[in-house]
Amino acid sequence: MIFADEPEPGLPLPILPGHVSGGRLERVLRAGVFAVTTELSPPDSADPEDVYSRARVFDGHVDAINATDGSGANCHMSSVAVCALLTRVGYAPVLQISCRDRNRIAIQGEILGGAAMGVGNLLCLTGDGVQAGDHPQAKPVFDLDCMSLLAIARRLRDEGRFESGRPLTSRPKLFLGAAENPFAPPYDWRPERLAKKIEAGAQFIQTQYCFDVALLRRFLARVEDLGLLEKVFILVGVGPLPSAKTAEWLRRHVAGVHIPDAVVARLAGAAKPRAEGRQLCIELIQEIRELKGVSGVHVMAYRQEEAVAEVIESSGVLKGRVPWYPGRNEALKPEKAAS
Repeated sequence: MIFADEPEPGLPLPILPGHVSGGRLERVLRAGVFAVTTELSPPDSADPEDVYSRARVFDGHVDAINATDGSGANCHMSSVAVCALLTRVGYAPVLQISCRDRNRIAIQGEILGGAAMGVGNLLCLTGDGVQAGDHPQAKPVFDLDCMSLLAIARRLRDEGRFESGRPLTSRPKLFLGAAENPFAPPYDWRPERLAKKIEAGAQFIQTQYCFDVALLRRFLARVEDLGLLEKVFILVGVGPLPSAKTAEWLRRHVAGVHIPDAVVARLAGAAKPRAEGRQLCIELIQEIRELKGVSGVHVMAYRQEEAVAEVIESSGVLKGRVPWYPGRNEALKPEKAAS
């Protein structure tokens, strides 16, 4: 079955109750459809085609694409520029903003600029320290953190004014998100932290990699106890591991990544570790899909972007739905769909 989740070109997207951004990601989530997002690592390039070629590998499999903002404190094309390029051809990007590199003046200007170019999804991050990246001599800013950034973005959208109190002439339409990590201690503090992010304005959450479903269940149970499941859309982070060596490196060097010994052993014992890593990701998606309170998955496949389509397709999580991509309506015309 081919299910077209977009109207024909030129027709407006349906607006559902509570919809603030007018965008596809929010519409899919509010419709109760299991959403799939992924992330695009911005290129070390000034060529727009380097962005488009990276985005095409996700065509027909994801509802939105995050543009990372100096992830790991490494320098790349800016997130807002990548998002602007993606909106030119109709993708639904998620603008990531890290508080590490800009003060509140620059950040508010970037939010308005992104919204003016059609970017309706914003992920608010505190950001990695500069010592982690390729410019350790850079001066960190951290004028804001994720909480205060969420509050400022919500004020721009809901009250139509800068943090200074000065009014806007036009408000940005924003679907606000934040990150969370249920898989790092202190575990009991994580749901409390989530509650504060929701209070600050978060409407969707993308989590760190999940390789331990038991910890995720514990987190979701506490989130439900706090009465938060109906207040936020939770997209659980997943990703294929290419080898046991990579798994070991990630859990030793990337803060907050938890990979159980059993996962490392499974990869180490596999005849084809890369294929085994993808199969593990598929199984995790299928298990996560059934958990109460999970609204989708966020697939992170650094340097394995080509694996995203295979993993999503094999997991069956879309159930025949075909997310939008450039040329999708043309490709789904009956005469072509039947061929």
